[in-house]
Amino acid sequence: MIKRILFSAAAAMLLNAGVHASADYNIAKGLAPAAKGQLVSVLQPFNGDFRILGSKIYTDDEQAKFSPIDYAVSWGLFAEPEIARHISVNQYDRYLNWKMDKVPVPAKQAMMMVSNMHIIPSSPEIAKKIKTVKRGDLVRLKGELVEIKDKDLVWTSSLTPTDSGDGACEVFRVSSIQWIERVKS
Repeated sequence: MIKRILFSAAAAMLLNAGVHASADYNIAKGLAPAAKGQLVSVLQPFNGDFRILGSKIYTDDEQAKFSPIDYAVSWGLFAEPEIARHISVNQYDRYLNWKMDKVPVPAKQAMMMVSNMHIIPSSPEIAKKIKTVKRGDLVRLKGELVEIKDKDLVWTSSLTPTDSGDGACEVFRVSSIQWIERVKS
């Protein structure tokens, strides 16, 4: 019985590894699209300095083939450590909820300084680096906002910081990540 359970668990792990090893996941690994029908279109260049409020790794949703991780980020005034530390975040199903007990600016302005970014690596090196961020890190990200097409999926980046709700996240292909401040482990 124990052997059967162990075999089943090992077989499931190998099966899952095989799925993620397929060409469908090339983009999430920082490689060029290889699966039929996959297309990445650049919408506009994008870069900035962002305080990491949280990150969440995804492996099993439809978008994981492209974006293996989401970043909850802040910028501008909300990237200041004394403000950022008071922002609590909850990331789930590619969504971000955040709150502060006392918001230091009007709500509409605050909404423009916090975002959920779906991160797509542009190279295998970046694919490794993007998973090493920690809450509190200040990073400089450079790349492009993109649109992804794959079979029935069309995933288009927001192009404005003033939106909220479905479609308000940045779909961000990162070509460079540089740490300005690193949180000590």
